[in-house]
Amino acid sequence: MSVEIATNRKAGRDFHILEKFECGIELKGTEVKSIRAGKVNVADAFARVENGQVFLHGIHIQPWETAGEWYQHNVRRPRRLLLHKREILKLEQETNVKGCTLPLLRMYWKNRRVKVEIGVGKGKTHGDQRHDLKKKVEMREAQREIARFNRG
Repeated sequence: MSVEIATNRKAGRDFHILEKFECGIELKGTEVKSIRAGKVNVADAFARVENGQVFLHGIHIQPWETAGEWYQHNVRRPRRLLLHKREILKLEQETNVKGCTLPLLRMYWKNRRVKVEIGVGKGKTHGDQRHDLKKKVEMREAQREIARFNRG
């Protein structure tokens, strides 16, 4: 059972998600407490492969209010993602393709651990975004007509 912490809705709008990966994240104690309190922003988060490891950049975890100065974490530090070596190699090959990136899709709890879902994303053009919006509106209107027909 997984409980959502945060989702990145911009990733679905801006990228075609080709493949998804579930991975763990290396956190400090105060970061976990802040996440538990819901003080996390994943809107601009992305992953990058560096020196055979995957790091998550752009995630904003607010500091824990009651922690002392010595135990406080850096708000925007890169956090290491925990993946198998074959998955890291696959991600590195995927990101070498022009236009591919690794946006963070969602963050959730799984068996008392914080998990992160990243995806291999290829950027959408403005026309693609408009086409997706048009398709969503058409589906919504079709559902309304079906509901109207079933009621009457």
